[in-house]
Amino acid sequence: MQKKLICCALLTGLAFANSVLAQDSVDFDDRWYVGASVGPIGFASDRGLADSWQLGANFGKFLSPNWSIDADIKYVNPEYPGNDLLWSQYGVGLTGRYHFREAGDDWWPYVAFGAGAWRHEREFSNPRGAPGQARGNNLEVHAGVGLQAQLERAIVRVEVGARYDMDDQSVPSQNGFLDRMFSVGVSFPLGAKAASPVTTQPPAPPAPPQTQTNCADLDDDGDGVNNCVDKCPNSTPGQTVGPDGCPVPVTIDLRGVNFDFDRATLRPDAVATLNEVVGILRQYSDLRVEVAGHTDLCGGDGYNQTLSESRAKAVYDFLTSNGISASRLMGPTGYGEARPLQPTGQNLPECKNETNRRTELNVQN
Repeated sequence: MQKKLICCALLTGLAFANSVLAQDSVDFDDRWYVGASVGPIGFASDRGLADSWQLGANFGKFLSPNWSIDADIKYVNPEYPGNDLLWSQYGVGLTGRYHFREAGDDWWPYVAFGAGAWRHEREFSNPRGAPGQARGNNLEVHAGVGLQAQLERAIVRVEVGARYDMDDQSVPSQNGFLDRMFSVGVSFPLGAKAASPVTTQPPAPPAPPQTQTNCADLDDDGDGVNNCVDKCPNSTPGQTVGPDGCPVPVTIDLRGVNFDFDRATLRPDAVATLNEVVGILRQYSDLRVEVAGHTDLCGGDGYNQTLSESRAKAVYDFLTSNGISASRLMGPTGYGEARPLQPTGQNLPECKNETNRRTELNVQN
């Protein structure tokens, strides 16, 4: 049994060494540290010992960001329940730990494994008088899991595990014992931490000389009017602007969409023109327009207002019935005789100017 456990410990140690050699070299704190630990130990029931406290000291270092190794010294002094016989055990060992740590972690878990040599000194009952004494040496292997913290000036560990003590002398017919262990430890790095290497950056190339620009050479809003004379520097793309860079209203005069005198019915020539308008509005699907109607100068203001609204509605209904969404149309709006293209007198037949009997589409965007 002892030979098998020793072989397992040696194989584990070889695997540990190979893993260390395979680690890539990265920046980590490789200072040696020294520390101490304390914690309860639960002895195997067939030992006949009371659970006790185990003291320890350790000396070790990180070999890589994930691997560390410690040399351990431990001591325990349990009691035999019900009598005054003395029993003590102390030993040395090596413990390797694999830390599941990523950059920036303050706390991380780990697994531990190792082996060591123990010396036990015990008393046993002697019918001749004074208790007899026995001493012996044996090997042990141990494993566990834990949680470690890297504080500013110390390393803290909390660990729980088990050890197989190959003591084949304390109890007849027993070749070893499985004990339970729990410990809390703190370690302190030795010496000053190595400074991180300072990487020197090549000097930045000199900035190219800045060319002097004049406002006459700039057009920030892209409306075709230079910044020197642009009074509306925040024009939106596609917006129609005047010489000063400010938006101007755009009217689409529906030439050919005129009406007979005192009528609001679309003529055949008007229908042909409106079909072309429908095609344009379908092509430019973002365009929004107001449908406006006008009259000539004959008749009263109130009558002409109603007539212009009827003419605007005739065009509005034609557009919506041919697939143009009402959400893109404003109106219909009638302007009566208030906006003539060709003013004439109020005497017949001069007031009957067909050019004024029209509809228009006023672009809104």
